[in-house]
Amino acid sequence: MIKPRVKICCISSIEEANMAVKYGASALGLVSEMPSGPGVISEKLIYEIAATIPPAIGSFLLTSKRSADEIIQQQKKCRVNSIQLCDFVERSGLEKLRIELPGISLIQVIHVKEGSSIKEAVEVSPFVDALLLDSGDKNSEIKELGGTGRVHNWEISREINKRVSIPIFLAGGLNLENVVDAIKQVEPFGVDVCSGVRTNGKMDEIKLSKFFKNINSKIQFCK
Repeated sequence: MIKPRVKICCISSIEEANMAVKYGASALGLVSEMPSGPGVISEKLIYEIAATIPPAIGSFLLTSKRSADEIIQQQKKCRVNSIQLCDFVERSGLEKLRIELPGISLIQVIHVKEGSSIKEAVEVSPFVDALLLDSGDKNSEIKELGGTGRVHNWEISREINKRVSIPIFLAGGLNLENVVDAIKQVEPFGVDVCSGVRTNGKMDEIKLSKFFKNINSKIQFCK
């Protein structure tokens, strides 16, 4: 088993970004305007935080926008190196993002539900750099595009991982108690956590430390 990358999401300050990097985060999630969910900050603050993130660390802009033109404008304002597409973007939009944002990684969120999510993941995988498998429902009256704190069916996530040839990040209700089981079952390229390392919405250094410690000490990884 390969040691997974760890993405810490809902970063709300330069201090939180520094703390996450100190403990071993490979990527940081910066949440722009969303219809629901935690961690939303202004594009100005996203830019300020992203400017301090070391180049080797992924700076993920979480966007709910579906228009390629709007997403391009967001990236130019925020200056991140990765874009996490939390809603559905048409194939033509993905192709435009590829052309207009060379060198910027595209990560498509798949909201894992019975049946349909496998087909969706397989169809979009040739057009993006990675998938992020999360709990949520983009078809609900108020869209749930992430940050639900709910665990989904990991068997479906494991099946998606088998069927696509690009990296997957596993998200959705992960915490220091269940992350080891999640990694063993799904074997993702990376894991993504927000509420699982927070207390009352703030980064909890003790939880963060234990989260990394559990991953590093309780699983045998290949070199």
